[in-house]
Amino acid sequence: MHTSYSALDTYKTCPLKYKYQEIEKRKTPKRVEQVFGTVVHSALKYMFLRDPLYPAPDEVIDFYTRKWKESAEKIEWKDIERKEAQEKMYFEEGIRILENFYKKNSPWNFNAVELESRFQINLKDEESGTTHTLAGIIDRIDKDAAGDVYEIIDYKTGKKMPSQEMLEDDLQLGLYSLALKDRWPTIASERIQTSLYFLKHNEKISAVHSDKKLERAKERILTIIKEIEKRTANGLFEPTPGPLCSWCGFRPICPMWSHEYKNKEERQAPDEAEVGQAIAEFFEIKQTEETNKKRLGVLRNVILSYMENTGVARVFGGSGYITKSVGERFAWEMDRIKPILERLGKWAGILEPNSKKLEELLPTLPDKDREEILTAREKRSVVTLKQTKKK
Repeated sequence: MHTSYSALDTYKTCPLKYKYQEIEKRKTPKRVEQVFGTVVHSALKYMFLRDPLYPAPDEVIDFYTRKWKESAEKIEWKDIERKEAQEKMYFEEGIRILENFYKKNSPWNFNAVELESRFQINLKDEESGTTHTLAGIIDRIDKDAAGDVYEIIDYKTGKKMPSQEMLEDDLQLGLYSLALKDRWPTIASERIQTSLYFLKHNEKISAVHSDKKLERAKERILTIIKEIEKRTANGLFEPTPGPLCSWCGFRPICPMWSHEYKNKEERQAPDEAEVGQAIAEFFEIKQTEETNKKRLGVLRNVILSYMENTGVARVFGGSGYITKSVGERFAWEMDRIKPILERLGKWAGILEPNSKKLEELLPTLPDKDREEILTAREKRSVVTLKQTKKK
């Protein structure tokens, strides 16, 4: 597989987004956050270019201003009415970041060895014998005055800063360290410092990855790649709803959100009217679930049938939305299990055929008997619907 940390990070965030972006190569509109990050990164690269002198602060701001004007035209704004105000806010935030950064990091005080350095590293899976290629870009590589330490610096335009412990286990920085060691094998791990520079805070946090942690990073990368290969083979890339959905360009086609994006004409279709009514009634009856359990089952079937027919995993109505998830449960063949447990004197421990008690009992049994019992269970898919009220 030929991939990148960015692609692996997308997969960890949402397997379905990975499929849309990396496998199907679907394009999404340019969002202001993406454009802002790209333009600020390009200005920081320009700041450390000596040709033959380093640019002055006003030259960096001029460079940023030109790049922003060129790039802002490509942004697709979610709220057209607030476009002008938001564009002004992001532009001024970029100027603030660059001015503060320059004051604290005058470029002549650093020995930047490489800027936006591209790398490609091969990782071999010893179990399968397969070699995978990871490519990426390192924002900046510095070398200290004594020539003893190399520092990998990655700029971040987000607000959230990780803890020191999280930083030392950061997969991205681990990969960057592996890439640097692959390029320059004679450099010991303790001579490579990795840093995240949080531009909004004008703060840098750093860590050094030991050989043990680098090996762990390699194993984690290979584990993610194996998961992706397995999903590619079976085609199962489920959506993973979360806080980052608000910034995802695939929402209109995602089964967790696509129902919300249907226009009024589509919602007037008979099946849409029926499911809309079913959703509204579902929320109302849920309040008295015991007395209305039978009706809820009917509504559930209407909604579930609609989801299966249209391929969506979340439907929206006036009261909120309902999400479908598929899990697994085991059904036990108690007639086969009973003789084994009776022979072991354990049948009375579960009193009567009871899956929960049986699962609690399993870890206490001898390996051979436990394995024999496990052959008497059947995996079944269980579909659940979870309702969420609108705020």
